[in-house]
Amino acid sequence: MTNKIKWLLLLVQVPSEPSRHRVAVWRQLRKTGAVPVMSGTWALPDATQFVEGMAKARDLCTAAGGTFAVLSATGKDEQSQRVLEQAFRDARSDEWTEFLADCKKFDAEIAKEISIKKFTFAELEEEEQSLDRLRRWFRDLKKRDVLQLESAKQAEAALSGCVANLDDYAQQVYSAMNGDH
Repeated sequence: MTNKIKWLLLLVQVPSEPSRHRVAVWRQLRKTGAVPVMSGTWALPDATQFVEGMAKARDLCTAAGGTFAVLSATGKDEQSQRVLEQAFRDARSDEWTEFLADCKKFDAEIAKEISIKKFTFAELEEEEQSLDRLRRWFRDLKKRDVLQLESAKQAEAALSGCVANLDDYAQQVYSAMNGDH
């Protein structure tokens, strides 16, 4: 039997116009980690790390004149339980895949800068900002990944690789600036 996760079903209705309100609520729900189940219905595991984001989505919804209802749910049988769990798992897996792709882009960018010997403090600062963005993104994804997917471990290793690559690049920048190159 699958682990009996308690779920929250969010029933969300936002007036269709102006559409920016619907989009704002949708973005907040996604950012929180909610997965769409069907039109106007979203699901989240019933866990404390989702409370703040859910409250923000509720505030956005009600400020736009909409309704936001939260229901507790668990599957009546294993197959029913798996429906929500698989939707949540798929959403987190897609996020980790995207994160891993961005880590590869970061590593490729560092390799390019080294290959063309672009050892400037301005470039180093730009790459540090990119790494900071990856770190923030990783923290956000890790917070939502209550199922602790295997791809989270791969992402953590990839992020560590990015840190090591930036450290190596920084050493080369400092050496170049000190005339050691």
